[in-house]
Amino acid sequence: MFKVLISDTMSNVAQKIFEKNKISVDVKTGLSEEEIIKIISDYDGMVVRSATKVTKNIILAAKKLKVIARAGAGVDNIDVPAAKEHNMLVMNTPGGNTNATAEHAFALIMAVLRKIPYANDTTHKGKWEKKNIKGTELSKKTLGIVGFGNVGVRLSHLVKGFGVNILVNSKSLESRQKDFPHVKNVSFDKLISTSDIISFHCKAAKDGKPLITREHYKKIKPTAYIINTARGNIVDEKDLNAALNENLLAGAAIDVYSKEPAKENILFNNTKTILTPHVAASTKEASIVVAEMAASQITNFLLKGTKINTV
Repeated sequence: MFKVLISDTMSNVAQKIFEKNKISVDVKTGLSEEEIIKIISDYDGMVVRSATKVTKNIILAAKKLKVIARAGAGVDNIDVPAAKEHNMLVMNTPGGNTNATAEHAFALIMAVLRKIPYANDTTHKGKWEKKNIKGTELSKKTLGIVGFGNVGVRLSHLVKGFGVNILVNSKSLESRQKDFPHVKNVSFDKLISTSDIISFHCKAAKDGKPLITREHYKKIKPTAYIINTARGNIVDEKDLNAALNENLLAGAAIDVYSKEPAKENILFNNTKTILTPHVAASTKEASIVVAEMAASQITNFLLKGTKINTV
């Protein structure tokens, strides 16, 4: 009998799928790297979300492990090269949390434009800051979307009703442009210098360097806002903090960080930022979808050899 480890908290639909297919499953969450290393040799498959870091040391200790599934799109928390070197398949679940992430990005856009967190906080405290809270409308603004995969595409549709001018920076869009007549593909410099809101929905650079640094802020409108629900190292947080303090841009809303969990960060207490703890993909609906996808993919691979959404 095959045996699978679920090492992160997720919908119990995953466990039910394994049990239904006569695959033994253990749910052990919150384990340290050392604790996983001690038990991983017992398992043929492993399901993770973002909390578990599947390191090279874990992979080296996994004598039976055949497949690792990420219940989510990003696989930054898995040492993919090490896994491939040891003939382990790595899968993800693209599309499972697309709508959740896009909706969160949209929510951040509206929250930062209308200063919702500040308005809420001060009103709860009995302050009536009406004269100090003047928002900005999304209508007729230019939204720059960096990266045009599932999430970027979904966001572009969510803002349609606001009469937004949508610019995109994407290498792959050229071949798909006919399917998206409502957006225009431009260079990165053109996008950041023209947009009122810049929202990142791309992969991190392979060398780990941020895509936007201090030099870029000189090209951005001082009235612009930055939104990041993609990867933490896309935006250099020190440069972003400095740019905000120097009034080189109006504000930022960030869901992902260079180091997570973010117990300390230079952006903390910057009043021009809205910060959320990597929850863009965390909805009840998305958690069920990605858990079901991950469990089904591992089940099909172990029982039938079927490879779906391999990385």
